[in-house]
Amino acid sequence: MTPVRSLNHIGIAVRSLDEQKAFYGETLGAEYEGTEDVPSQKVKVAFYKLNDVRLELLEPTDPESPIAKFIEKRGEGMHHMAFTVDDLQARIDELKSEGLRMIDQTPRPGAHHMQIAFIHPKSSGGVLTELCQPPQ
Repeated sequence: MTPVRSLNHIGIAVRSLDEQKAFYGETLGAEYEGTEDVPSQKVKVAFYKLNDVRLELLEPTDPESPIAKFIEKRGEGMHHMAFTVDDLQARIDELKSEGLRMIDQTPRPGAHHMQIAFIHPKSSGGVLTELCQPPQ
């Protein structure tokens, strides 16, 4: 099995990016990298950096979005871990051939112009796992 390159980010579901700004920026001292709308996922994301670890805060922009439903069911908190891969479609095919359950069968657009795909938590120890391929 091809290893992932690195941890890309940790996704955290929040009701409001503005309400969390002081905690991540001031209390933790994380460097704010910017905010981006991701219409395909019905979220607005803000990235913060702590040394070489990035945090992705996800605010729902639609009450029917997966993040809104996650917050309604579980409350705010850790949503997923994301890892960088080189060839996302090849990695999806490899994982499927090993019997892992994928949420995404093909890559889709994500934040920062990356292609993304999610592994179902039932195949990853209960942790929603995102695979990210940076733009070439």
